[in-house]
Amino acid sequence: MEKTTIKDVVNDLRARRDCLSLAHENIKKEADQYNKIIIVLSLMTGAIESTKIKMGWNGDAVALIPIFLSSIIGMISALAKFRDFPTKLETLVQAISLLTNTLTKARNHEELDDDLLTEYNNALHSNETALYPDIRRTYLKQAHKNLLCIMNQEAKYYENIKKVNNGEKIDIKCDSSDSSGDISIKHVSSFQEEKEIEVDMNELDESIHRENKLKSINEEIDL
Repeated sequence: MEKTTIKDVVNDLRARRDCLSLAHENIKKEADQYNKIIIVLSLMTGAIESTKIKMGWNGDAVALIPIFLSSIIGMISALAKFRDFPTKLETLVQAISLLTNTLTKARNHEELDDDLLTEYNNALHSNETALYPDIRRTYLKQAHKNLLCIMNQEAKYYENIKKVNNGEKIDIKCDSSDSSGDISIKHVSSFQEEKEIEVDMNELDESIHRENKLKSINEEIDL
């Protein structure tokens, strides 16, 4: 689809940047899983070695356990190196940076000029070369869905603000423990509640004053 306006370019860049960010997030999670397994196995190997020396275990079976764990660590490290996570992450970071810079410039422009169009095309090229087409399709579909959900939520948010400002009733949950409440009623009646509190305080002061006056009169009569 051809992009002919600044708004089209901004929306497209947002989706493509989120696509790369989602890919970066998933690749980083996978790399972290490999690293966590290697760390745990390394600590287990060290603990077994220390325990074996402390307890004086010299059996053949105990001696084979650290060797077995070290072999597993070597296999996992080789697989992680074969997956080449650092290179993939670096490529995605560079592409995300280029898309972010282009998106910032597009937001600061009012018209789609030739310079911005050139940078937009460079950003598209970076996005297309950072991921394989089938992988890019998956993450781009997810990015589109996320952006639409965000826009829908923003529309509901501003619509509810209008309702509250107009004194209309809305149902909303502030957190997981709160039940739905009438925000508009609280908004409209807050001033009235303050006036009622002020009136109650004045009545309380008058009653206290009357009680003190009666008490002083009773004391005079007793005297």
